[in-house]
Amino acid sequence: MKRREFIYSSAGSLALSLLAGRQLLARTGLQDTPYAMKEVRNGVSIFTEKGGTIAYLITKEGIAVVDAQFPEQSQHLIDELKKQSDRSFKFLINTHHHGDHTNGNIAYKGLVEHVVAHKNSLENQQSVAKRNQNEDKQLYPDTVFSDSWQVKIGQEQIRIYYFGEAHTNGDSIIHFENANVVHLGDLLFNKRYPYIDRSAGASIKNWITVLDQVKRTFNSETIYIFGHAFDPKTVTGTVNDVNSFKGYLENLLSYVSNEIKTGKSKEEILKATAITGVVDMNGEPKHNLEMAYEELTGS
Repeated sequence: MKRREFIYSSAGSLALSLLAGRQLLARTGLQDTPYAMKEVRNGVSIFTEKGGTIAYLITKEGIAVVDAQFPEQSQHLIDELKKQSDRSFKFLINTHHHGDHTNGNIAYKGLVEHVVAHKNSLENQQSVAKRNQNEDKQLYPDTVFSDSWQVKIGQEQIRIYYFGEAHTNGDSIIHFENANVVHLGDLLFNKRYPYIDRSAGASIKNWITVLDQVKRTFNSETIYIFGHAFDPKTVTGTVNDVNSFKGYLENLLSYVSNEIKTGKSKEEILKATAITGVVDMNGEPKHNLEMAYEELTGS
């Protein structure tokens, strides 16, 4: 990862995570409990504080968790789950390698039996940790896959899919089949400009294809869990949200492509504060414009 990209990613993730935490505190008024836990359906629940949305499931055979935020936040969740169950932690699944989803893995060291991720996610996590010289703060996946992976825990069947490069080149899609709940990780940013990690193999064009595959694989009753949202309370939704975000990516590529065809320079394109056809998105579009420009021009 280039230094400027790493700084942007780290600073952006931290700022957005802190914002989400403050917004959550303002809404709950619970100064001593800066996190929220909520059941989505049939025992599949979410935990929100700082970083990407966590999903978890408690069964008689053990506990499964998806994503880990940061060490402090993972410890909050671990402590809460221990209050609810004496079952062991069977699986920790990472949707991808970014620190706001995996830095908290270390809190599960000695607790969880297996950490699961796509093989590219593991490689990305190792590469970033070596570059940042913080390998001692990592708990790497010990179970990796290329196309799909599945496990039965309690009465729930968990199946993980990989549909190709999108937000990164290692994004997993986790389906709790009986509950019909799908964790999309950072394949969906709800009403917020996404981070596009080209240094880790991201592809906006293929991201659109991946979301089409998501819609074909699951049904109209599926509830989706998203990695991030502008409003921390809206990290779950339906296929309508998937369609909206897919439409954003399409408009992004179309807009930048048209600007390039008119002869505008990269610098001119990055000055835009709005994207034609895009409404209800929050944040700063500059990063997205830059990533689209680089992908379309091969620069």
